[in-house]
Amino acid sequence: MKISNKAWIEYIKKMSEISNTAADLMENWIKKNGFGNDKALLDYAFSLAAHYGEAIGELSCQMYEATARAQNTIVPPAEPEKTPEYGEVAKAVHGTMKQSLILVPSTIGRLVKQVGADTTLKNAERDGAQFAWVPHGDTCAFCITLASRGWQNISKNTLRNGHAEHIHANCDCQYAVRFDRESGIAGYDPDEYLEMYNKSEGNTPQDKINSMRRLIYSARIRK
Repeated sequence: MKISNKAWIEYIKKMSEISNTAADLMENWIKKNGFGNDKALLDYAFSLAAHYGEAIGELSCQMYEATARAQNTIVPPAEPEKTPEYGEVAKAVHGTMKQSLILVPSTIGRLVKQVGADTTLKNAERDGAQFAWVPHGDTCAFCITLASRGWQNISKNTLRNGHAEHIHANCDCQYAVRFDRESGIAGYDPDEYLEMYNKSEGNTPQDKINSMRRLIYSARIRK
């Protein structure tokens, strides 16, 4: 049983709306208040991460349970991951501020998206489900590389320090799960992504990723 492309895109859009709303609200707050009051900034950032993190965690649970039902698998109710603690939000915001102030809103969006990813993977770990990184939209070279790995079992490297890795802002790629080896997501073809990776230049994974970045950039420029 494959989750239809329509159902998956609807899920992606809802996930994106939640994380983007948090980022937009943070951006509007900064435009109005600036960075002069660090505590007020962090308080608001934390409230956004908590509120929209809960929303995206619940949506991830709904998709997880819907996937199980579609594949005729009985699992316990999905459990949403905890939202970021205040200290985690503060560390992320301050770290971003050292790089670029304009990136703070996208950091809040990433923290929210992280809750959704962690929710999916931790429930998959609990239930022995496989996972895959499914690209969407203008996918970056790194996400294509991850997608080329196909369906995988949860391992000790999947969740590091309690979090799914490689979650970044301005990205609509998401984790998908399956409960049997015949199921999946319509349109997701890891062999296609693996071919792109293998055809890229370089002898190391980083060289190949950089090569794909150049090819993707050139293709977009030509458009």
